[in-house]
Amino acid sequence: MAKKKLLEDIKHHPARIYRTPNDVLRDRRFSDAERLDILHSWRDGQEGSSSHSDIDAVITEVEGRLCSNHAAE
Repeated sequence: MAKKKLLEDIKHHPARIYRTPNDVLRDRRFSDAERLDILHSWRDGQEGSSSHSDIDAVITEVEGRLCSNHAAE
């Protein structure tokens, strides 16, 4: 499966692939920007049993990494 198609499939149903929002961070197939897309989709869809605050905490972590990467450039 092409990476773009895989990403779109995961964004539609992230809880089918990942047990927790932290699992998204461990998936090395995707960049931080792509992980952020997955997490936003998960939060917006309210899929699975993870609370909004769990997802928001991971989103904040990824956004922090993205900001620090841009500052270093």
